Amino acid sequence: MKHVLSTHLFASHRLTTVWFDRIWEAGIPAVEIFCARQHIDWSNQAQIREFAAWFRDSELTVHSLHAPMFTDEMWGRSGPRAVINITEPEKRKRIVMVDEIKRVLEIAEYVPFQYLIQHIGVGGEEYSEHKVDAAFNALDELSVFARQRGVEVLVENIPNGLASAERLLLFNELTHMKLNFCFDVGHANLKEGVGNAFNLLKNGIRSTHIHDNNGIEDQHLFPLESKGGTIDWRKTMALLKSQPNQYPLLLELKEIPGLANPIQAAGDVFHRLEELRPPEERE
Repeated sequence: MKHVLSTHLFASHRLTTVWFDRIWEAGIPAVEIFCARQHIDWSNQAQIREFAAWFRDSELTVHSLHAPMFTDEMWGRSGPRAVINITEPEKRKRIVMVDEIKRVLEIAEYVPFQYLIQHIGVGGEEYSEHKVDAAFNALDELSVFARQRGVEVLVENIPNGLASAERLLLFNELTHMKLNFCFDVGHANLKEGVGNAFNLLKNGIRSTHIHDNNGIEDQHLFPLESKGGTIDWRKTMALLKSQPNQYPLLLELKEIPGLANPIQAAGDVFHRLEELRPPEERE
């Protein structure tokens, strides 16, 4: 499977081309850029043009961008107005949020990428038909804007009442949008279970987010490396390898304090996951 690393791993740091060099040197051929304001300022044309020049001369490719969830540099801690949520029912507020995501999509005019990963709602948000309508209006507009730039919007399963695997299928059924999915293994572990979520979404999975957790918190732990992880990676990799050409293996990890070389550690995780044998072959 193709290996992709999300810059979520070092999202607390300013994103520069030095990080891209390190990813390539670790033998990882593609990247997902995590759009957090403290990490990448998508309205800063100088930064975007610098990235464009670097990628023109590099074999490293950009697989996807993760849509921003906040407008501030503090993970939304500056207040509720910093949260970007496409289920916002008030049209005036939602338009501002959609415009912010459009600015991210405009990066494709300088740095080509295939997918934009988009959340429907925030963690723990409850289901509401009004919120479904709001998300439909936002995603309809964003999908058109994205296609004009050669990008496909993928919706990600997250642990809330709007975007579990089952609810994503319901969303497609209600809206007739036929959106494809980014399958988040860690989020599935917090909701309906990895196997159940995969089997519901598998025909539409076009990308992945691979990380572990304790089954309670969204920790973005290193698979096979971090203490407290609860995902059965043999079973999970057997599922993922059942359709290997449909999506990449994309690690979306959280930085471990004190870890000397997190990118190389992520590279090692790719290889350890690939080497896992299916449960029935262990006998």
